[in-house]
Amino acid sequence: MRGRRCLRTILAMIRDNKPAKDAPKKAAPAKPSFRRERALIKRGIWPVAGCDEAGRGPLAGPVVAAAVILDPDRIPRGIDDSKRLTAEERERLFDRICATAQVSVAVASRARIDRDNILRASLWALKRAVVALPEAPRHVFVDGRDRLDTACDCEAVIGGDGIVLSIAAASIVAKVTRDRLMCALAQDCPGYGFEQHKGYGVPEHLDALKRLGPTIHHRSFFAPVAAARAKHMPWTVEPVQDLFEVTEVEVQVEAAVEIDASAGL
Repeated sequence: MRGRRCLRTILAMIRDNKPAKDAPKKAAPAKPSFRRERALIKRGIWPVAGCDEAGRGPLAGPVVAAAVILDPDRIPRGIDDSKRLTAEERERLFDRICATAQVSVAVASRARIDRDNILRASLWALKRAVVALPEAPRHVFVDGRDRLDTACDCEAVIGGDGIVLSIAAASIVAKVTRDRLMCALAQDCPGYGFEQHKGYGVPEHLDALKRLGPTIHHRSFFAPVAAARAKHMPWTVEPVQDLFEVTEVEVQVEAAVEIDASAGL
């Protein structure tokens, strides 16, 4: 009898822990839309471009920016924030976007990133991508907080690659272009795994930095790269003066100068 009770108890616990069939499912994130572009078209403002960049966070490689003017009558299906898509989906959409839209790409090199810092280099590349479009836009949507210094109106949209369809299209173009560049760099620098992680600071990349040291494609002022450079190439690291170091200052007083201690000061 006691065994049956235990079995009933266990079965009840299993039954209670099973998820309810009619439990509400988690809502999928909304996809970007062409609503903002159409609102501008109704006001007679066209062309409208979206722009985005890929590669701010990695330790190596360039930043790639893209600008896209979608054809309202030939918008490829499935455009979404590039981060929500698989590599295969991005490649497929990249070809369709390039076949139906006006597209331009600009690259900020590792040297420019080291010289200007990552934010300025990214904004420079975004502006260059807009300027390089076959047709000058009359309005530009850019992903992020910072507006671009363009000849037309520019509107910054935080999280824009998940909201504005033109920005999402640009995010796909920028991501695919940069991924292809990093795969090319992987052939030039074997052992770092650029073709896998695309230069991001994953454990495999950090381990390669510690073992092999940085390449010419690594961003010098990013902390893991600077640490690897100090280890493998210490002669390239300039010593930094300690601002709190106490130094003795010698004060010379000319013998001809007499100090009257009795003078009222």
